[in-house]
Amino acid sequence: MIVSKTDLTGRITYANRTFMRISNFAERDLLGVQHNIVRHPDMPRGVYRFMWETLKSGQEFFGLVKNMTADGAYYWVFANVTPDLDASGRMTGYFSVRRPPPADAVRAVVPLYEAMLRAEREAGVANAPDASMALLHKTVEDLNTTYDKFVLGLYKG
Repeated sequence: MIVSKTDLTGRITYANRTFMRISNFAERDLLGVQHNIVRHPDMPRGVYRFMWETLKSGQEFFGLVKNMTADGAYYWVFANVTPDLDASGRMTGYFSVRRPPPADAVRAVVPLYEAMLRAEREAGVANAPDASMALLHKTVEDLNTTYDKFVLGLYKG
């Protein structure tokens, strides 16, 4: 399992050895930098917009994510990101656990992500995240389900 923690702004405060080994980043290159250091350009910005909205509302996020290694290769993960709370219940950051996703889940989500990227290009930079997030919501709605049920269904097969 890949494990990392960030502060409220997304700066990495902890990365386990598995994260470092798979991403090919040294600890010194990860700590204190934005977690998007591993963001692959094939990932729609709308997925991250949705993730941040979900987390800031105090809920956990599940998602299939394509990440990029330090040397430009990629790896897919099934991510579970949760708010990290202190003893008084105040949100202090985020805790992320990532596992290898089933190949069928990746194959199923790639066409959706490609469509989201097209929507982002058509919408322009300023409106890209909203355009692809709207497409994500519409896709899930058309399937008559929720986002969580959709993505967990992909993971479970």
